[in-house]
Amino acid sequence: MTKLLTINALLGAVALSAVVSSSPAKADEALDKLKAQGFARIAIANEPPFTAVKADGTVSGAAPDVARAVFKKLGVNDVVASISEYGAMIPGLQAGRHDVVTAGLFMKPERCNAVAYSEPILCDAEAFLVKKGNPKGFKSYADIAKDEKATIGAPGGGTEERLALEAGVPRERVIVVPDGQSGLKMLQDGRIDTYSLPVLSINDLVKKANDPNLEVVAPVQGAPVYCDGAAFRKGDTALRDEFDKVLAEMKTSGEFAKIIEPYGFSAQAAMSTTREKLCAAK
Repeated sequence: MTKLLTINALLGAVALSAVVSSSPAKADEALDKLKAQGFARIAIANEPPFTAVKADGTVSGAAPDVARAVFKKLGVNDVVASISEYGAMIPGLQAGRHDVVTAGLFMKPERCNAVAYSEPILCDAEAFLVKKGNPKGFKSYADIAKDEKATIGAPGGGTEERLALEAGVPRERVIVVPDGQSGLKMLQDGRIDTYSLPVLSINDLVKKANDPNLEVVAPVQGAPVYCDGAAFRKGDTALRDEFDKVLAEMKTSGEFAKIIEPYGFSAQAAMSTTREKLCAAK
């Protein structure tokens, strides 16, 4: 069962294993390190259905479930999670606070230059959460930029924040939101005009809110479809390659689909593209 990492456990794990190498480590050395820890430290964002923290502190979601299954086949019997904002995940990984990021951290060239991604795991498109009837008629990030008073909520350091800024929404009208429930409440209270997350995450929020005054706009026009992968340090490419071998076997056997499809993700979408294509996409 995945656990949420406590401060003491995190500090102990860092003291045990946080050494960032400038050159790729051998896969067996990296695996031996994780086996000695007894677990792999994963960074998550608590954004269902990608990742989720239950009331008792256990962690689930499609990304941690895949990571748990792969690492177990590699001989690492547990994963321990810590919650992080998207913008802090890669710095935390590079600093040795995590062994891997499994959090819907979509691949894009600048991230591919900073980390060693696995092959694709979870794919999704972008969505807007708006008031019923979509009163401002938002269909794209550009629509929000054109409305001089419109505000949009988005995760700090996430894809949605970047897409809004690139579309011309001024920084002061892009409101950083710490988590899904906060974004939902801000929209309901009229503090933002729309909240943007991937389609699956927005749908999960709406389902739990059971609020008839909300509406989902999806997919966002002009926004690309993204896929994530497990993100490793650049020095851990050999470990990443071992992860990929097991992931490929799970995709072929159907075990991968059995893990992610109950969460609403498409196994075929992840199997229809590659890390190379996604990292090269503009």
